[in-house]
Amino acid sequence: MFSALHKYRKVFGIGLQNTFVYRWNFLLRSLFGLVPLAGTVFIWRAIFTGSGSTVGSYDYAGMIWYFLLVILVDNLVTPTEDEWQIASDIREGQISAFLTKPLNYLGYRVALFLSYRLVYTLVTVLPLALAFFWFRDLIVLPKSAATWPLFFLSATMAAAISFLIAYTLALMAFWILEISTIVFILYSFEYFLSGQTFPIDIMPAWIQAILRWLPFPYELFFPVQIFLERVHGAALWSGLAIQAGWVLALLTLAQAVWRRGIRHYQAVGG
Repeated sequence: MFSALHKYRKVFGIGLQNTFVYRWNFLLRSLFGLVPLAGTVFIWRAIFTGSGSTVGSYDYAGMIWYFLLVILVDNLVTPTEDEWQIASDIREGQISAFLTKPLNYLGYRVALFLSYRLVYTLVTVLPLALAFFWFRDLIVLPKSAATWPLFFLSATMAAAISFLIAYTLALMAFWILEISTIVFILYSFEYFLSGQTFPIDIMPAWIQAILRWLPFPYELFFPVQIFLERVHGAALWSGLAIQAGWVLALLTLAQAVWRRGIRHYQAVGG
């Protein structure tokens, strides 16, 4: 067990070294990633000016604070080009090395994912800190100390869901030469249904009831709602249970797709 952990620690370290080579790329991406926030502020300011003091259960300050938290959680949990790297490993035959070495490919990719997220988070600390400082009057921290561990638990599961969805779709490269269309469709669903465009709880109740059982709201919206203390009691615990269920379901699916993909890969001479 310790030797296995040592292998993945080494992979994590290699991932850190490789990622630091592109730290300026991450910094520029994080800086320009704040540009949509400026647009969001102007859009919602116009909406609140035209519609009154609230939209759904949000006032202007609450809405901007919501989007600041969405950006924070997005930086913490969203994969960065992992699917393209996985697809490249399959297309270029590099996956063959994992069939002869005592190294689990999913564990290998998880170690790299964690190293990428760590570096990306460190690089984006300054731009995010500036954004939070600019809107400091709108920040409302949780009143209950229990909210913090629940938020981090949910954010961890959100990262697992985001990664496993990307990982599983990237494995389609065993059968499909180009996965860009599949990834684009995934990003479209995630952007619209994860709460990145607008809070899901301002949508009609029947749509919220459907989305409650899909994985997308648990990638961003649900962790943010926990931090905002807008979900309590049974709704909180059932949401965490559904989130955990999606982690287990996606992990099972990822392993099944990997096994079928490897059989296909070997059958065609990979």
